[in-house]
Amino acid sequence: MFKEYMLEILYKDEYLVAINKPTGLLVHKSMIDKHEIYFAMKMLRDQLEKWVYPVHRLDKPTSGVLLFALDSHTAKLMGEQFSSHFIEKTYIAIGRGYVADEGMIEHALLEKLDKISDKDKSKESEAKEAITAFRCLGQVEIDASVGRYDSVRYSLVELKPATGRKHQLRRHMKHINHHLLGDTKYGRGEHNKFVREKYNIHRLMLHALRLEIKHPYTEEKLVIEAPLDEVFKRILEEFSFSI
Repeated sequence: MFKEYMLEILYKDEYLVAINKPTGLLVHKSMIDKHEIYFAMKMLRDQLEKWVYPVHRLDKPTSGVLLFALDSHTAKLMGEQFSSHFIEKTYIAIGRGYVADEGMIEHALLEKLDKISDKDKSKESEAKEAITAFRCLGQVEIDASVGRYDSVRYSLVELKPATGRKHQLRRHMKHINHHLLGDTKYGRGEHNKFVREKYNIHRLMLHALRLEIKHPYTEEKLVIEAPLDEVFKRILEEFSFSI
């Protein structure tokens, strides 16, 4: 899938580069997906012919804005900015049911440990604070029987995480019973099957739409946006959603 793929560069200067990560691409090599041979860090390094340093991450099935530094010092500065919550991340997602107009999910999350890469970490860690603001951008009802209901309802949702826990948005949407479409880990199987068969959706419907940061040297505010892929755009059109 990614053999001849050229990553879409959204922003680049002598210190930073941002790409539009496609769904299904790992950020970096992982023991969890040892069979994978393509990952964003290596592809971008080869594309730029320059070493790159990831300063945050996106889940493999999530698409959208992904930022890298072009030297280790800039990576350190940006890492501090992310850790201090001086950045703003905006995602869009499609969830099951009618989501409320707006709200805040404040639900602490236990650290998710990987069996392989985190095998030496303690499993006794406490749940950590996790906060996500949400806003409903659109709703649709479809005349189709899924499970025990005669029709299905879906919502387009804007999500703004104030913390950065592993799988936070997917776990928070599950917590409020609005599981994301295409989420094979935290979602609802009957809805994933329905949208696969009816709409040919074979991806997680979660996209990192916008990243707002302060440039580490000029202190200028940077707003980096990532266009949607064709699948996401097609489903928005099918559901008469707009952003």
